[in-house]
Amino acid sequence: MPMDAHTAPVRGTAGQADPLVVIDHVDKHFGELHVLKDIDTTVARGEVVVVIGPSGSGKSTLCRAINRLETIDSGTITIDGTPLPSEGRELATLRADVGMVFQAFNLFAHKTVLENVTLAPMRVRKLSRKEAEKRGMQLLERVGVADQASKLPAQLSGGQQQRVAIARSLAMNPKVILLDEPTSALDPEMINEVLDVMVGLAKDGMTMVVVTHEMGFARKAADRVIFMADGRIEEEATPEQFFSNPRSPRAKDFLSKILAH
Repeated sequence: MPMDAHTAPVRGTAGQADPLVVIDHVDKHFGELHVLKDIDTTVARGEVVVVIGPSGSGKSTLCRAINRLETIDSGTITIDGTPLPSEGRELATLRADVGMVFQAFNLFAHKTVLENVTLAPMRVRKLSRKEAEKRGMQLLERVGVADQASKLPAQLSGGQQQRVAIARSLAMNPKVILLDEPTSALDPEMINEVLDVMVGLAKDGMTMVVVTHEMGFARKAADRVIFMADGRIEEEATPEQFFSNPRSPRAKDFLSKILAH
């Protein structure tokens, strides 16, 4: 199923081709803890950016700041030319353009798979039930769980639930999807079925920011790798550059530890 025009791939290693998400000198504290330190980067339309780094480096906080699940102390975040509003209707409107897939699925337990996927398009995008269900079934087909449409989330495996969560995010026709460690809660045999869906989205030109520990996905699907440590962006590079010749000592140390096993 082709992506819409606003998600057509525009490939660029530095995210300069057609900026969709602009993060400009962003800082964030949790009390005394300085979790994001002068973060400055851009994600181009159609670009797949994978954010990696040790635990506590600020990766998930950055991901959650892009749709204002976490507030920022200073700096600006702009989505498709619009600064992220602080609250209210404007924030809800902008969030509709920013899909989010969490570590823990966050599906509505009392609603069927299809209802989970159609709820927001009907409420926010004002689609009719018929339109929403048609699109919902197309998306469930795309992620390989159309045969589970009438089941409740608890009747599905973790991998199936996460694929439903991806379909639910796509149902809003977002400009960008944020995936915050989408496979880290899954059993090993379920990880690949979710990564395969993500690779497919990347190939279709969906703009994606992915926080993950899955280095194979970063190598295969990313246009750019951002390496974070201690709340800072230590390095940005193509996967080929980053994995074969990391420049910063922190990145070299990180890779030596995770690639040694």
